Amino acid sequence: MKPLLWLVLCLAVVANVGLNLMDDTGLHIALSIVSGAVVLASGVRLWMLRDRHEEA
Repeated sequence: MKPLLWLVLCLAVVANVGLNLMDDTGLHIALSIVSGAVVLASGVRLWMLRDRHEEA
């Protein structure tokens, strides 16, 4: 699960960077919102799945 989430996170970041090269159109804004949501969702899920090594 984690490798897939890392892959999705990296692809969404690369897509978001690539989208910055597009002209400002409705499609650009929509794709930026979608890629940003994917980055946030996969980052939050990875944070929730992290190993917790708490020391007392």
